[in-house]
Formats: sequence, structure tokens, C-alpha cells
Amino acid sequence: MPVELLAPAGDFEKLKTALYFGADAVYLGGKEFSLRAFADNFTGEELQSAVAYAHARGKKVYVTVNVFARNEDFARLGEYASYLQQIGADAALVTDAGVLSVIKNAAPRLPIHLSTQANTTNKYAAKFWQEQGVSRIVLARELSLKEIAAIREFCPGLELEAFVHGAMCISYSGRCLLSNYLDGRDSNRGACVQACRWRYRVTPEGGKQPLDAEEDARGTYLLNSKDLNMLAHLSELEAAGVCSFKIEGRMKSRYYVADVVNAYRRALDGAPLSAMQEELEKCAHRDFTVAYAFGANAHTVNYANAQAKGTREYVADVLEGGKTPLVQMRGRFRRGDVLEVLSPSASFNLTFAAEGMCAEDGTPVADAKLVLQKLRLACPYPLHAGDILRRVP
Repeated sequence: MPVELLAPAGDFEKLKTALYFGADAVYLGGKEFSLRAFADNFTGEELQSAVAYAHARGKKVYVTVNVFARNEDFARLGEYASYLQQIGADAALVTDAGVLSVIKNAAPRLPIHLSTQANTTNKYAAKFWQEQGVSRIVLARELSLKEIAAIREFCPGLELEAFVHGAMCISYSGRCLLSNYLDGRDSNRGACVQACRWRYRVTPEGGKQPLDAEEDARGTYLLNSKDLNMLAHLSELEAAGVCSFKIEGRMKSRYYVADVVNAYRRALDGAPLSAMQEELEKCAHRDFTVAYAFGANAHTVNYANAQAKGTREYVADVLEGGKTPLVQMRGRFRRGDVLEVLSPSASFNLTFAAEGMCAEDGTPVADAKLVLQKLRLACPYPLHAGDILRRVP
């Protein structure tokens, strides 16, 4: 079977975007039991609609049930698992052994995937989870390709999923207490404040002038990890036994999901890697790293700043195609600006000048500055609903 491209879906629009741009499956969370409590997430009814929408397009939906559960969580868990099975979810993604046990009993036909939060770093742990009924393991991000291959050999029949792109956590497989300590928000129950992204300073006792706490001369982001980027090594991951390539980002923007999914989809379909690497530079990101794919790596911290801007600016969503497509403003642009098309179609990366712009009532518009304004504009290329326009600086 071809390797799966798995994308984040923080809400229904991002789900549609991920599938439109080429994801084979999405992972998403309900309103409970998910480690991304501040994503919009999905109500029960929305979960059912999401599964139906994906299945109608031959795609899959994996639902995160990956909190580190407390006793009080279990009163509703069995009913929730049964509901996921009823609506046809393709798997529940879990971390906690107790959650796994309840789901097995309440929803015996619901496949179970083990979250990266379980930090599976060796073949014996992988075999143990396989024997407990887990059909897929999302591998710890600390593993090398060599270690992944050893797990593949030791656990035939076990699916292996690995992150290939996105934000990295400075803590071991994401199991962190820093957020709890500094802000009282439990990262292991979906409420991470992302304290690792902060700039840190030292204030001497007595409240004197703060001092920069520099790791070295480059900056003070001591815990701020670089972003993972394995685009150039997908074939090596597949050879090691990975069957699902996972993109991080349920809290990221729709544009980020579109841009990254599009780049990885095209790379998997044979597009030049250099061009797709350039594509990944077009949305906001931190410096890139391959993390630990090739062994120990002492250069995964992003010292200088929190995040770099992309080389393109997201300015409009295409709502309707045609010779004068209907778009919705997402960022300011003006008549004459050069716009670039982000699309899974042949119009990808074609550019044109914004001309013939008018409001829905036909009033000419020279400056698209009204938030979420709908506009008609002339475009020489075929556009489709779901495409994105971005401004070239």
C-alpha cells in the first residue's frame, strides 16, 4: 500500500483544506479527551459530519482521545468510545493504558492507535502495545531511522506512524510539566501555554535590572525547538517501515495546513524536492531540523527568535471559480499586487496582477482592506473553490 499522508484538522474548514490539498487522512479531536484543548475541535455532531465527509472522498479520520486521564474522566469515556465506533471513526488515538482498556471493552471494533505521548522508543514496548490490541504506534520523535527499522522487524503487522513536519516539543515526546509549573495549565490534558516558546530573562534577587539569560550570543530562547522537516528523507522513512507520514499543526492556520500538505503531497507524487522545500518557506515557521532521524543531534534549539515569517502573505480564499472568481479577503492587498495561486491543480504557483477588482455589487475596489470582504477579480488561470491566493512581496 502507498504510504499515508496524515494531516491535522483543528476545525471543519481545516479538515476540508487538508483533504482538498491531498491528505489521505486527518486527525482531529472532540471537545473532550484531546491534547489540543484550545483548538476549535469538534462536537459530537461535527465528528459524525467529519467522518461522513472524509469517507465520501475515500479518506480516513482518526480521533484523538490522548489525554493523561484522571479517575473522573472515565464516567463518560465508554459512551464516547462507543459513539466513535458508531459513527465510523477509523481509529481512536490514545496515550493512557486505562483509556485503552475502556475503549477495547466499549468499542471492540474501533481500531486503536497509540499516541507519540506514550513515548514508544524501543521494540519491546512496541510489541507489548501490539499485544494489547494496538494496531498502530505513533513513534516517539526521539527515534532514529535505524531504531525505527528495528521496531518494524520485531513487530510484523504493527503499523508505524511518524511525524515528518511541524513544531517540536523540547520535552521528551511532549510529556511536559513546565506549563503546569509556570501557569497552572496542564499540558498533558490539552492546555499547554507553550512556555518553551518564551524568551527568558533572569532577575536578580531584590528586583534589580533583569539580565538576558543567553545560551550564547545568538539569543535567549533557551527551550524553543526548531521545526521538524523530513521532506528530503521520506523515502528513507518509508524504507525503515513507516506507513503514515504525520504533519503537526491542529493549532496552525488554514493557510499553513494548505501549504504544508500541498508540498508533501506533491513531493510524494514525484515533484522536485528543491521546489517543495522552497514551498515550505512560504508560510511561517521556525528554523528546520531533521531532529534525531540520523542519531544524536545537539542542534535542535531555535535560539534567535520565536518564528520566521513566510516568503508569501496569505491574502484571500477562493470561494467560487470561473473567469472572475469570487474570493474572500484574508489579508490586505491592492490593485496591481502580484498574487500567486496555491492549488492542488495545474494552476499551482502561477502568478497574476490583481486587476478588475470589484465588490459583490460591482463597485470597483482598488484596495482590499475590509476584513473578510468578498470580491470579484480577473484571473487568467482556472481557479477552484478551496484554492488560496497569496501576495508576492
